[in-house]
Amino acid sequence: MHRKTVPSFITIILISLWGISCNNNKPAKTQFNIMETTIAKVHHAFENGGLTARQLVQMYLDRIEAYDQSTKLNSIVVVNPNALNKADELDAEFKKTGKLRPLHGIPIIVKDNYDTYDLPTTGGSLAMKGSIAPDDAFQVAKIREAGAIVLGKSNMAEWAFSAYKTESSIAGITRNPYDLSRVPAGSSGGTAASVAANLALAGLGTDTGNSIRGPSSHNNLVGIRSTMGATSRDGIIPLMLRNDIGGPFARTVEDAVRIYKVIAGYDPKDSITKRSQGKIADDYLQYLDPNSLRGARIGVLRRYIDTPTADPEMIALTEKAIADLKAAGAEIVDPFDIPNYDELIDGIWCNVFQHDVNNYLASLGKNAPLHSLQEIKDSGLYLPYVEKMIEGSLKKIIPPAERDPICIDLYNSPKNIAFSQAVNDAMDAAGIDAFIYPTWSNPPRLVGDMESPAGDNSQYISPHTGMPAITVPTGFTENGLPAGITFIGRHFDEPRIMGYVYAYEQKTSHRKPPPGFARLSK
Repeated sequence: MHRKTVPSFITIILISLWGISCNNNKPAKTQFNIMETTIAKVHHAFENGGLTARQLVQMYLDRIEAYDQSTKLNSIVVVNPNALNKADELDAEFKKTGKLRPLHGIPIIVKDNYDTYDLPTTGGSLAMKGSIAPDDAFQVAKIREAGAIVLGKSNMAEWAFSAYKTESSIAGITRNPYDLSRVPAGSSGGTAASVAANLALAGLGTDTGNSIRGPSSHNNLVGIRSTMGATSRDGIIPLMLRNDIGGPFARTVEDAVRIYKVIAGYDPKDSITKRSQGKIADDYLQYLDPNSLRGARIGVLRRYIDTPTADPEMIALTEKAIADLKAAGAEIVDPFDIPNYDELIDGIWCNVFQHDVNNYLASLGKNAPLHSLQEIKDSGLYLPYVEKMIEGSLKKIIPPAERDPICIDLYNSPKNIAFSQAVNDAMDAAGIDAFIYPTWSNPPRLVGDMESPAGDNSQYISPHTGMPAITVPTGFTENGLPAGITFIGRHFDEPRIMGYVYAYEQKTSHRKPPPGFARLSK
């Protein structure tokens, strides 16, 4: 019933906001080509006078208007009506000071579960329609402080309940720009699709099981899931707070690292970030060395490659990536495995959604549209696939630490500690610096297909050990569908992993834009 109301609702939002943001005083034309551009290229253009922040923002707004709805990509929930005004402020600042902030003038799309003080945050749910948080999420505040412009909010799987698709009652279905009959994965599929289609320069999303890395892989992007505690979860609508992490999506490793550098570090509102103190690098960019793989020992987690349902083309791309790593100077340890893996992960998920979402709703104060998961259930404002998850979560009524010690944070839960120790012990025994596996063993599914093999390989290791994971493109199938590979390292070893994925990216150059979203004519 609610799905039928979505198109008109979104159209009203986009048209009304477009009227505000795109005034009659459009900026003068520029020769700058935003297709596949980077933060460094934009800043260079700012400095040499070939581009302004206003021009840049207008070009991305034009692309959203031209492509997002007409193609049925449907990646954007709402555009920021103040984006051009903010761009003007940043242009004036640069003109006055001659200095650029780290993300000065960079248009970034933000997943619709990040609090923004000036835009609604709904988690993809009609039950949260119009909800505006009292302040920004920590990561949003940090990117704004660094000069970024929040271009808008992206669609997501409702309440982040699916790693396989991006569908919400607030905005409908998001599609994959490389094949619009297919999914972009979930739950951060809107961010991934918009960045891949060059509707924004970069984006923020969240990852509970695979929701940064999965959509990044399906959309030919780089995605970073940090060490648990390296980045703050403040102001993010939780799915399972003990597993949730927010992070960047970008078309290049360097851009992802530039954003990560801004958002990483201690936040007094998120106690788990105390673990990051003294462990955050001053400048992660210094570790981006094209020769980083020389002498590196990289394990190959075969259990996620040699599976009965794996797609042969996807596995061939993984094998080619292994060969490329070796050619770049890495020593390959193949196979690598984690003893007693199946026993270690058995029963490790803990449904704390009701506890966590109730706390989030309380943080909204008197303006909260709802006050509990029970009220969300009673509203009926959600898609059918969401109902089962809500009902299951409502059965978990005791606060996590009192219900079961497994449900406390990853660094204090006995089961998570044992799993993390086993992974580290296995790495030590093999003498490896990192290990790899295909982010997905199968290509993106067709929209509506929830039966064929998904090939999701990322639901356990990083989410339940807290170890950092970065996915990077490995190329395309013959039908032009993207694939990716995940690198996992030890806790707070992001610099090393960033160096590896950068070196691999520089050697292989697998990033290509989707063909149906060309540069707009002048």
